[in-house]
Order: sequence, then structure tokens, then C-alpha cells
Amino acid sequence: MPTEDELFSAVDALLQGEPQMPPPEERARLREAAGVTQARVAQVLSTTVQTLKNWENGRSEPRPPRRQAYLRLLEGWAAQYPAPDEAQDPVPETFTAAPTADRTQTSAPAPAAQPTPDQAPPAANSRPATTGQNSTSKAAVQSTSRRPAKKKAAPAASSQFPHGPLGVLDGDGTLYAMGGVLLECEATTIPQLVEWTLRESGLGAPRLHQFANDQDPLIVLTAAAAERFGLPTRLEGPEARRSLRLPEDHKVVHQITRAKWKLTQRGFGPWARIYRPAKGGQRQCVQLAILPWDALDTRAWPNAAELHPADLARVLGVFAHRVITPRGSTAVSGLELMTTLRPPTRPVKNEITGEWEQGHNPGSLGRNPIDPAPPEAPREHPVAQGWPSDRFLDEEAYQWVRDPKLLSDDECMLPWAVGIDINTAFLAAAARLTVGLSEPVYEEAPRFDKKIPGSWHVDLSHIELDPRLPNPFTPSGQRPTGPAWYATPTLEYAEQLGHTVEPIEAFLRYETGAYLDPWHARIKDAYVKTMADAGIPVDKDVDGREFLAAMSLHKALAHGGADDPTSVRARLAADGLCGLPLAYEDNEQELRTAIRRHQQIAIVLSAIKSTVKGGIGKLREKPQGRGYRDGERWPALDRPTWRPDIRAAVIAKARVNMHRKMAKLAELTGLYPLGVLSDCVVYPSPGPSPLDLLPQHGDDGKPVYGTFRLGATPGLCKVEGVQPMATAVDWMEQGYNPARHIKGGDAVLDEGE
Repeated sequence: MPTEDELFSAVDALLQGEPQMPPPEERARLREAAGVTQARVAQVLSTTVQTLKNWENGRSEPRPPRRQAYLRLLEGWAAQYPAPDEAQDPVPETFTAAPTADRTQTSAPAPAAQPTPDQAPPAANSRPATTGQNSTSKAAVQSTSRRPAKKKAAPAASSQFPHGPLGVLDGDGTLYAMGGVLLECEATTIPQLVEWTLRESGLGAPRLHQFANDQDPLIVLTAAAAERFGLPTRLEGPEARRSLRLPEDHKVVHQITRAKWKLTQRGFGPWARIYRPAKGGQRQCVQLAILPWDALDTRAWPNAAELHPADLARVLGVFAHRVITPRGSTAVSGLELMTTLRPPTRPVKNEITGEWEQGHNPGSLGRNPIDPAPPEAPREHPVAQGWPSDRFLDEEAYQWVRDPKLLSDDECMLPWAVGIDINTAFLAAAARLTVGLSEPVYEEAPRFDKKIPGSWHVDLSHIELDPRLPNPFTPSGQRPTGPAWYATPTLEYAEQLGHTVEPIEAFLRYETGAYLDPWHARIKDAYVKTMADAGIPVDKDVDGREFLAAMSLHKALAHGGADDPTSVRARLAADGLCGLPLAYEDNEQELRTAIRRHQQIAIVLSAIKSTVKGGIGKLREKPQGRGYRDGERWPALDRPTWRPDIRAAVIAKARVNMHRKMAKLAELTGLYPLGVLSDCVVYPSPGPSPLDLLPQHGDDGKPVYGTFRLGATPGLCKVEGVQPMATAVDWMEQGYNPARHIKGGDAVLDEGE
């Protein structure tokens, strides 16, 4: 029995309150800042990795005695890696939420909050003005003069980057920064612009990881600004536009050289990086994006280059705050984000000299590139020369059409074909995916282990599966014809289906980690926030009708045409909605403002999705240029992030995830797909809505898990398109994939890279 003093001491400790644990997201930040894996922390605390994951995502809380030990660890890390002072950073650029769609229009929805001055996009023929010459406020008002009031750039002492990550520079020297701030730039040459940006503009963004660098400022040049600096209107030449550069004898290149600035090896192109070697650990680098040179690819940034500079600064600012300051194409930005969130090095103290050195950062891919195993490489790669042409890893997204002979009469009698699309399917597949961090090791006749990432040579051709579903082991959806190479997720799924996996040989990686987890978390958060900006409910268990109505309203506003209320109403009518929310019906100016806002939101969503697909595609970037010969190395191979095995694992997991959902839906409803293309699947349906074919709730009233579910978050689905069933059958009989054409018109799905 405890003594009275011991009991009183325990009571006194309880009265003082239990020590508070940091919030879950801070726990994860501290561990990542220290460069320690979840497995290592779990080992130290004598618990499981899954338990630690639960602590870091808020699903559970640690209990004594591990609670006290975990808290002591976090407090120690907090002293070493303090959180950045968010109060000193600019308010993130965002969009005003829109009213939700009302299908019946029997009652008026709550009116949208009136946009604050820094949120409302300016009219196309006007520009915002700053509130005062010396003010650092981000609020902007309509200028009453033809030339907006601007302020001289001067970084505020309270913030490292007071004017945000980037600016759009127009021909009159006006730089449009985030929040409606206007800065006056008097530079007339590119070197002067670089000096001004680094010393006076207050542009840039803080690092995204303790061991990464601050993000370099980005200046976007309009066509008028490019002309101001003596740049040509267009880049002309025989090569693909993305490879075009200013010739070395161009006067602008000479100006940069004479001013002792440098260009990267890619020269002065649509995305130019101008720098000097770092001084005292401080980077000296500015990036330029030249709009008239197609810096913003319309496939990723649709119509962005046509926006007013203030609107463009806002769109790019939202992307920069939520994802990363653009570093080139969205593919380049996606790959750069991986490296930024998992820096290859961290400071390590040399125990002999006592000096701090750059050492390996655990969980990263390191600084040195790793050659793939022969079956993982493209056929052009040096290690693949001489490798049998029929023995390459073929982990790609689905491109499958069901044999029309397998269509039943009942299916053909259904009136509609409905296409549903998985939100950012590759991003969802990257979550909690274990990948290899080390070189491949060859093993003969190994025992399959789902915990070991790698490439396995296995015969799955004997497995009998329903031919009305695509085969999960091949991207064509056809049954394998013999032994083939597979990534670990594919074989793990084969085991889940109840089949024995007996590898013939394998290339395995024994140092592993969830390398893509921080990348997944940041982009997922950006995607969900931007969907919420569009008025889309982001709750995982959202009512399907509410979700579809909100999506229809957003699409109508975003794609109905610039300032065109008539076409917006037509699109809503085509989607089965009675009309606009009354908040818009009664105020046409509010409707026009909403159209511009949703168009900008759609651009950001497109860029986020392209960042995912492009970033994954960059992991296996192929050689470019007509002069390349098989067996030669190409520049991408010198990147540690050139990892075709990681790309294969992501796509394999996305493909088997799709098959798992299709198999579950067939089990629940008896419906089988007509065609699949990447993350889009088309089903015969008794009605024109996904609600007519997807199970909504089980007997207990809860959502049905394991199959397709409507929602805004990655991994859930939305409508891709609807066509008459007769049209889809006609496509199939002609050998066309209905999933490619379900949108109608000339629409073609983006298939990944």
C-alpha cells in the first residue's frame, strides 16, 4: 500500500495538470526535422510503427510510461528545431468560398461572404492600388487614377519575405505581388531586376524542411515586361519549344555575364535561373518565368497566361503557398517538392574534428544516383543493353476495353454509360507506400515478402480471373502469357486474392522507407483546401447529392465562359440542376465575380493534379533530343530522384487499388466495367448519375467501404462524363475505349506522364 505522503504527492501532481502533448502535426514535423524515421522512434519507445503513426495523425494518444518518454523526446527536438514564426509570414493567398448549389431552389442558400479587398479579383480593365506609399498592408482598393499607386519595395524588418513568394511584372514596371500589393520596379535590364529582387522586393518563401533551403523568389514576366528587358517576343528554332534557349551571343546573356551572374546549364529559356555562388550560407538566386515563351504550359495551367497580372499573381501565389514556388514545369516542381521535403543531407558533427559536416539524411534518397536493375530500366538505359526485350517491368496504368462479346443483353439494355474518375489516383497510391532507398540486390528463387520493395520475376499466367474485369497484373488488362517482372504491390495483391507467389528471381532493396509520405501529405492538403475553396464539401462521408451538386456548380462557373452567365445556366441545366443559387441569380455582378474566382480555382486544381502526375513521371524521365543513341547516359540519370522503380511501385499500387474497387463493386451490385483508362472507369448504368450505380450505404446506414465512393479527397471519385449506352457499345465494337471518350467531343484523358 502507498503511504499517505505518496498519495498526497500523486494528488498534487494531478492538480498541477498533465503535461500537454504537442498537436499531432507538430509531432510529425519534429521527427522529420530531426531526420528520424518512424521505425527508429518506434524501436526506441518499444512500440510498433503503426502505433507511432496513430500518434502522429491524431488517431490515438500515448499512455504511460511511453507518454512521458515520448514527450521528453519531442521537447528535446522542439528545443533543437523550433517551429517557424508563422506570425511573421505573409497571410497565405486564398480564394473566397462560393455558395453551395441548391438542386431544388426552394430556399435561398446562405449568401457568400462579401470578398475582402485583398480577395476580390480586380476587373480585367483595372488594377488594384496599395493603401499607402509606406504601408505594408496587403489590402488593395480600386485605383481612381489610370496609373495605380505603387510603393517602393523595402523589406519589412518583421518578416523575411513580407511580399510573398513571387510577383508578376508588367511592362510599366509594376510588380503584382500577393494580397494586392503593388511594387515599383525601375530595373531596365535583367541584372538590375535580379539585384532588385534580392535586395529590395521582399520576395521569397521560407524553407519547407529544417535541412532544406529557403525558396528562391520567382518573377513572372508578361509579354510587355519581356519587351522592356530586350527579350524576343517568341523563341524560334527547330527543337521542341521546351528545349529552346536564347543564343549565347544574345545581348541579354552578355549583360548577365558582364554583371558576374550565372545561368544554369539549361541557359536562358522559358524558366531561367540566374545566380551567384552562395555567400555565408545565403543563396543568391532568382528565377524568371517568361509568359510569351510558354512558361506556363496550358495543359497544366489552362488560360493562366491570359489572366490579368494581379489575378495571375494570386493563382501562382495560392499554388506556391500550398505546394511549392514553381520551379519550372509542374513536373519539375513535383520532383523538386520530393527533394525539398526529404533533403538528401543534414548537418552532422564530426566526432574527431568537432566540425559540422554534411551527412546523409535518413529516409532520403541521398546525394548519389543509383542505377536501376536491368528489368526496371527503359530499353535505352546502359544497364538494359543486351537484356531480353520481353523481360522488362511493365507496371503502367490501365488501358483496357472489355470484349463486346462479354456484354450481356441486360447490360446493353441499360440506357446510360457513366464514367467515374479517381481523384489524384497516383497521389492516393503514394500514401504509406514503402519504397527502396538503396541499390538493388539480385536474389535467385527468393521467398516473396510484401515488406521488401523490388522487382520480382514470377509466373502468374495460371491464375484464372473473371474476364469481365481487367486482369490486375497487366496494364492491358489481358491475362499474362508467362513469367514476367512485377513490382511488390502487384504481387502483394495476388496474395490477397488467395494465390501463391513463387518468384523465380528478383532484384530487391533492403533499405526502405515511406519516402513519398511528406510529398503526399502536402499535396493532399493543397488539393483538399483548393476543393474547399470551390465550395466542394470535403468530408469523406459527404452526401452524394450534395457533392455532385457542388461539383456541377463549380464546373459550370469555371468552364461556362468568361463573364458568361447564360452558358453557366446552360451547363447547370445539362447537369440536371434547376438553376443558380439565389445569391447569384439576384446579383449578376456577384455571379461574374464568382465565374472569375472559379476559373482561377480550376487553374490551381489543374496545376496540383499535373504536379502529381508529372512528378511521378519524372522519376523515369527518358532521353530527349534526336541525337540520342541507345546505351548512352542522359542528364536525368545523374539525379538521385531518377528512380523508375519508385514510379513502378506507385503505378502498380494505383492499378491494383482500381481493380480492388471494381471487384468489390461487382460483388455488391453485379455491375462490370466497359473500359478503363488510367484512373477513369466506365460502367453501364440505369441512370445518368453515379448515384444510380454506386452503393451509397450499408444496412447499418454507414458508407460502403472498399469500392468507389463519391468525394473530394484523393482516392475518392467524381463524375468524368456520361454518354448513352448505345454510343459506348458502338465505341467498343470499333475497338475504341469508352473511358477515353466518355466526356464527349474531343476530350482525351491525361494518362499520367
